[in-house]
Amino acid sequence: MSNRSNMSTPAVVGRRTAASNLSPNPLQSSSATTTPPPRMVPLEHKTSGSKTRAEGSVNEGGRRGQSEQAFYPGLILSQMLALQCFHYVFFGLVIQINHVFFGTSITLDRVFSTKYLNVWSAVGWIDNAAVLSTFVIQALLLALIVERARKCLDFSVTLFFIHFWICTIYNWGVPATWDWWIIHILGTIIMILLGEYLCSRIELAEIPLLPL
Repeated sequence: MSNRSNMSTPAVVGRRTAASNLSPNPLQSSSATTTPPPRMVPLEHKTSGSKTRAEGSVNEGGRRGQSEQAFYPGLILSQMLALQCFHYVFFGLVIQINHVFFGTSITLDRVFSTKYLNVWSAVGWIDNAAVLSTFVIQALLLALIVERARKCLDFSVTLFFIHFWICTIYNWGVPATWDWWIIHILGTIIMILLGEYLCSRIELAEIPLLPL
């Protein structure tokens, strides 16, 4: 009997050991089955595309502003030369129109002298209107050639002073009549204001609109 009990004891111990190995330990199973927390992925906002486009437009605007601030003397001289040449071209065309409709003479004195400008007579307003209409055309050319509102004042005043010096050389003296000064200063003011308005319209049209 003792031999049987001794022989059965290892068998029982072996079965208990196997059973203990097969039964999961609560602490071990909880630690083994614990999974790391899920990685938090930041959700992309719906307006990320618009923000990217906005940043791109800001960078583009900055580069455009830097390019505008750069000084290009060749470009400025060519623009000024073009405005001055077109000023006399269109002035001559207006004089031709006045010759057809009003029978006025065609001479350089109507461009560079002071004898035909008179704010107190109806005949004088034929040439007064020719000067003012030429400055209106120059405002349109500012929008086409210069395209920047902040430059209209500089180009308009420069054109006036160049024309003033040419008239001074042509007449062998400074224009001495108030009519010449009134008409040309008024025309320069019209050129500045109208040119700035047209150039500002062009600048606003170039600003891109961002979708919401």
